[in-house]
Amino acid sequence: MVVLMTEVLKLIASIILYCKDNSFGNLCQEITGNKRVLLLYTIPSFLYCLYNNLAFINLAAFDPTTYYVLLQFRVVMTGIIFQVVFNKKLSLKQWFSLIILTIGCMVKHVDFDFSMNIFNAKVHLNSNIFLIFVQTICSCLAGVYNEYLLKEQGANINIFVQNVFMYIDSIFCNLIVFVILFLSESSPSDMFDNADPSILFQPKVIIIMLNNTAIGIITSFFLKNLNSILKTFASALELVFTAVLCWLIFSIPIHMNTVFSIAMVSYAVILYSQNPVQNVRTKDHTLLKADSIV
Repeated sequence: MVVLMTEVLKLIASIILYCKDNSFGNLCQEITGNKRVLLLYTIPSFLYCLYNNLAFINLAAFDPTTYYVLLQFRVVMTGIIFQVVFNKKLSLKQWFSLIILTIGCMVKHVDFDFSMNIFNAKVHLNSNIFLIFVQTICSCLAGVYNEYLLKEQGANINIFVQNVFMYIDSIFCNLIVFVILFLSESSPSDMFDNADPSILFQPKVIIIMLNNTAIGIITSFFLKNLNSILKTFASALELVFTAVLCWLIFSIPIHMNTVFSIAMVSYAVILYSQNPVQNVRTKDHTLLKADSIV
């Protein structure tokens, strides 16, 4: 329900932002005139739907350390998928920076005193590892494919209209998931008993939905003007800012693993900045494509 309502908020926000400079009639015309792009957005919408719902399932199954360590493999996987989708080969320096970034992110969540086993024996590794692998694949595929639509198929379409396409499809996908879960319940009435709509009005849940709404819209601008490779670096920099801000605001100490992590992430960012993936317009200036770097 939280995932579904977040997508509804994203849709409302995108419509409001578009109608700030355009009429609602123009939005309807854009939708009817670009039905093919609307249909294409079903793919990343479905992938994001799986990712967002699996996040709740996997966080319930794994401890936070294991979850975030395993999720960092999406950095390297994004590079692989990026090469395939945009037919672009990353340089050795770019790959090296991605690997350093992955290790740096993983180190942040590893306790150096080894007092805690990362892979808790109580976790059913076979099924849960598979689910987090699916979540990682969904994250990578959705990000790169979303970038492809923003820069290729929908290059001439207003970004807020593309967001409307995304969130219409995403709401549809989440409704399908909701129905499937409802039908799979041995006692469907129990599902509604546990999913009290009043939960959505709790302050903490509202903050989660508003925060995820902002993240979704900002991500579309990021992918439109930059690329999914750089997005992984931006996500990794969370580690640095979070650690420093928690130390300044909450006096939470910065441990040795955090220091190593910040150093590795910072080095990876510096290394990547020396040879970044560039986005340039094609000859007809209508499409954005990834430029080849020797």
